Amino acid sequence: MNIFRQEVDVAVDMLLSQQVILYPTDTVWGLGCDAEVPPAVEKLYKLKGRPEGKPSIVLVADLAMLRRYAAEVPAELEAALAAQLRPTTYLLPASRAVAPGLVAPDGTVGLRVVQDEFCHKVVRRLGHGLVSTSANKTGEPTPAIYTEVDPAIVRGVDYVVSWRQDDETRVAPSRVVRLGANGALEVVRE
Repeated sequence: MNIFRQEVDVAVDMLLSQQVILYPTDTVWGLGCDAEVPPAVEKLYKLKGRPEGKPSIVLVADLAMLRRYAAEVPAELEAALAAQLRPTTYLLPASRAVAPGLVAPDGTVGLRVVQDEFCHKVVRRLGHGLVSTSANKTGEPTPAIYTEVDPAIVRGVDYVVSWRQDDETRVAPSRVVRLGANGALEVVRE
């Protein structure tokens, strides 16, 4: 079995066991867990030192999975997804399927249809959204590459994905788009 497939399998097994993983996302190195398991989300936030009311995003495999976590999906979202040129997070009204700790005080959840092959395969096999938050303590620099991840974070997770640990490619943070009051999509962060 090749290392890519092996890493996908182990990551999914850990996520199904309500564990927290350290993994390469489509933007930076991230901490992740099953987006539908509140105890796993709490464990991740404790490791990160993240305050309540500051939710993380959820990676999804496709528009159908996005619809599972969003209570409202604007008609133009499908076209926006097809036209996006870089990772884009959409802030949409949260559904009850997502763990409460992932819902912002305004009732929204950040959702991103992931394009990265590794993340896509993990999310698809998991069958649930995958929490994605940068792999750093709150307030510390975001690790763009594995060697920038704080050793305390590495020791604190249940599993460290070895895929792409030697990749030095740096990617810009995701673009953030919000569903506006009139139902249109509005760019929050380019």
